[in-house]
Amino acid sequence: MTRITTPFGFTSSTSDVLAGVDLTGKHAFVTGGNAGLGYETARALAAAGASVTIGGRNPDAVRDAVATIAAATGNPAIDHLILDLADLESVTAATSVWSRPLDILVNNAGVMAVPDLTRTRQGHEMQFAVNFLGHFVLTLGLHDALAATGNARVASLSSNAHLYSPPVFGDLDYRFRPYEPRAAYAEAKSATVLFAVEADRRWAGEGIRVNACNPGAIATGLQKHTGGLQTPVERRKNVEQGAATSVLLAASPLLEGVGGRYFEDVNEAEVRKESPGMFGTGVADYVLDRRYSELLWDLATELV
Repeated sequence: MTRITTPFGFTSSTSDVLAGVDLTGKHAFVTGGNAGLGYETARALAAAGASVTIGGRNPDAVRDAVATIAAATGNPAIDHLILDLADLESVTAATSVWSRPLDILVNNAGVMAVPDLTRTRQGHEMQFAVNFLGHFVLTLGLHDALAATGNARVASLSSNAHLYSPPVFGDLDYRFRPYEPRAAYAEAKSATVLFAVEADRRWAGEGIRVNACNPGAIATGLQKHTGGLQTPVERRKNVEQGAATSVLLAASPLLEGVGGRYFEDVNEAEVRKESPGMFGTGVADYVLDRRYSELLWDLATELV
């Protein structure tokens, strides 16, 4: 496949990417849309005319974000859906009440480097559950709503941390290995890319295209367990720059008909066959491998 490049780059913002894009009549759903990258993604899509549903687990925070985005954009078509990605029953309950076609799904919410091994109500390791498994259940639950539009997009947020490790398929929930926070995060973020690759392979024929991205290093609440952002200053972005790649996947006409790929800095990433080292860029070849994407899909299906 030819690597996709765009006129945008590291410093491009959501406003740059969506300049001239009219999303009137489109509906988007953004998880974690009440703060950080999710908030900016929801705001940018609303500013371009889309109606937007913000998904989150804190009712007060989600409602505040809805009101703030509506006021900031002049777009009143903003609502919310309460769900907790760490609780698969909560996710299933949320999708069971969804009744409208869905053009854009941004699987944005996540947790990073949870310091101690923590399990969800269903017994899954927290980072794997929130970053991947909850979004897996959410996206499957919204499949029919996405297919109903005939031209839907799903953006799955990953991280350059995926370059540190593929999922350990025999022990996805850390039942046999000593828990290591950053390794668990890396494996979960690899899983989000593998999910995008496999979902696109399975669903492209239904008009659902799925891609993954690394938003970059942005100081948000995600780093609460790491002592703050550790990335070198020259590799850091503001929120508008970080969310630019998310909205490229979600709404840019430049990616019409494109799926199963991984983007960073608002361009498709270069494939790496070995580690580029700490804070490196690119996409690991193992997260684009169909053998692994099929295996993860099958294992995840059994888990849920």
